[in-house]
Amino acid sequence: MTTSSICTIGDEILIGQVVDTNSSRISRALGELGIRTSRMLSIGDCREDIINNLRKELSQSDIVIVTGGLGPTKDDITKDALRELSGSQGYYEHPGQLAKVHEILRSRGLDVLDINRAQALVPDRAEVIVNRLGTAPIMVFRLEGGKTLYALPGVPFEAVGALPDVLADIQAHYPLEKIRHRNIMVYGIAESALSKKIEAWETALPADMHLAYLPDPLTGIRLRLSQFGGGEDGDQALEAQIGALKALLGALVYSDQDDRLECVVGRLLKAAGQTLSAAESCTGGEIAHMLTGVPGSSAYFLGSVTSYAIAVKESVLGVPAETIDRFGVVSSEVAAAMAEGVRRLTGSDWSVATTGLAGPDGDGVNPVGTVWIAVASKVGTVTAMRQYKNDRLHNIERFAASALDLLRLEIQKQLNR
Repeated sequence: MTTSSICTIGDEILIGQVVDTNSSRISRALGELGIRTSRMLSIGDCREDIINNLRKELSQSDIVIVTGGLGPTKDDITKDALRELSGSQGYYEHPGQLAKVHEILRSRGLDVLDINRAQALVPDRAEVIVNRLGTAPIMVFRLEGGKTLYALPGVPFEAVGALPDVLADIQAHYPLEKIRHRNIMVYGIAESALSKKIEAWETALPADMHLAYLPDPLTGIRLRLSQFGGGEDGDQALEAQIGALKALLGALVYSDQDDRLECVVGRLLKAAGQTLSAAESCTGGEIAHMLTGVPGSSAYFLGSVTSYAIAVKESVLGVPAETIDRFGVVSSEVAAAMAEGVRRLTGSDWSVATTGLAGPDGDGVNPVGTVWIAVASKVGTVTAMRQYKNDRLHNIERFAASALDLLRLEIQKQLNR
């Protein structure tokens, strides 16, 4: 299978001044074409480092794509490093890129200076793909052993804009195999426990398939099954493995695509023609924020009450003072009363409530990271306790996601009856 390395050049990336978005976009485009990205590397503005690192990447990958360091200023040293790396003896002026330099600068009402004209100079072993969006050319170096190096501008707008031409060039010079990816979204199990649960299945995967675990506080664990190659029956083989994985995990799977809990909950409610409300204490509106981030959520989400203070729990949601006095704010009983209160208040079919301790302070009874969740509907109220050991913000995210997952499970139970 054809492999690639992606290298970004610039001190601004290494010091965190600029976020590298080019690598992810390029890698995604290469994957869709059937090229496996083996490495991503960031290199500072040091000529020797650029040459040594690119030489190493070329020894390990068929294709190396470089972004950055092609501008007109003195800190842009990539072009000269590529001249030495490619064995070029000098430079030549590319007429197509020079014409583009004149066109761009004149359209901005600017004079063409020598420093701008120099943008069209390229090492004599470079082929040029004219950059239609900027003044720095896209350079292509055909090197020994069938290796190719593509040098793209670092400006994301220009780098992404150059991709169609670069991909077309790759297709013209390399035999490509298909790469297939399928995602399974899982919630309610730790990564280590999940790994153990599917260990036998994962060990038995064919050599051309690979499973990746991608955890996230808000979405749970995304399992990405990739197949590299696979031939004509690859789709069928991949789907068979996905089916076996879903059967192993059961209700832990909330989607078989790259998805989010709030989207799944929304689809379930919309399909059933039902509505939802929320009563939040420790999550401080995070559940409502997640739900309303989904386009069209007004069709099923009626609203929420952020009942942070005890007085609001009592006066707005109708939580009895004696329930709070007897069981404490962080309790199954208070969570249930909150869910029932907001459902009664809004007239929704479903409601979800949270009460807990996000941190950093506890209540002397429950450990920090404790949350009680309640889900109420016409058939009754269920509660569940979850405990996490994160900082305050991450605890809030985990609380909200856990609440949506419990809601998801309860809706599915009723729909399956």
